[in-house]
Amino acid sequence: MTDFYKYHALGNDYIVIDPSKTNVPMTKKNIQTICARHLGIGSDGILYGPIFEDGQIKLRIFNPDGSEAEKSGNGIRIFSKYLGDFRYVNSNEFLLSTLGGEVTVEIINLREGLIKVDMGTVTFQSNLIPVVGKRREVIQESIEVNGESLLVTCLSIGNPHCVVPLKEISKEKAISLGSILENNSFFPNRTNVQLMKVIDPQNIYIEIWERGAGYTMASGSSSCAAASAAYELGLVDRVVKVHMPGGEIDIDIKLNGHVYMTGTSTTVAQGEFLEEFKTGLMSDIMP
Repeated sequence: MTDFYKYHALGNDYIVIDPSKTNVPMTKKNIQTICARHLGIGSDGILYGPIFEDGQIKLRIFNPDGSEAEKSGNGIRIFSKYLGDFRYVNSNEFLLSTLGGEVTVEIINLREGLIKVDMGTVTFQSNLIPVVGKRREVIQESIEVNGESLLVTCLSIGNPHCVVPLKEISKEKAISLGSILENNSFFPNRTNVQLMKVIDPQNIYIEIWERGAGYTMASGSSSCAAASAAYELGLVDRVVKVHMPGGEIDIDIKLNGHVYMTGTSTTVAQGEFLEEFKTGLMSDIMP
């Protein structure tokens, strides 16, 4: 019996829980327990699916704090590899439904985990991100953090992002600024944060703080957001390689506004929840 499958995408690790194979309820407490590094399996989140509704393949994405995410680029690539690995799809191209919208997936090489995703279009409109205040495009606006004035560009690609261009970035700076920006009153639904350094018109480097997860080695939606913000600011071309501590993702911003992400995902492990652990999970009830 298999209760879970673990994958990572450039060091961003997720647990896949397939409702057809295990009946563990996805409550906030259970999600937190399973994702806990010292108390559970340990991961940056849970991918729950496939859920088949109205002829669609649906994916639910949970953060390690128990909240539900609208979209995750790395999560989508991982889940798409899972669908291919277990032959849930009979084509290399298919549609996947997430809380943040429908995406088109192309499995380029299943064995290598190389997957391309049409992540949809970005918006800089404040009411769609969302960001407080009058309706406007949120481009190079100032936010005060710890006495420092930061110029930020905010957008949504199905989930909210705050991109902070800086001359020098680091893990330590992402950690020091990330939680404050994530929970800033500027963002009523909180936000993902990317500190971004432009290397040249074809390459950027980012450090990431994910909403509900914290510091993260890599992120697909963050790569899309940072590249899109850099392009909007005139700093890069349409085709950009995004470098992160965990690796690289290729971003292609099309003339029609769609953002394509290409990167890898890797299988790590599969296993079962043993009786003592599973009893605790099953004592919680489905919300």
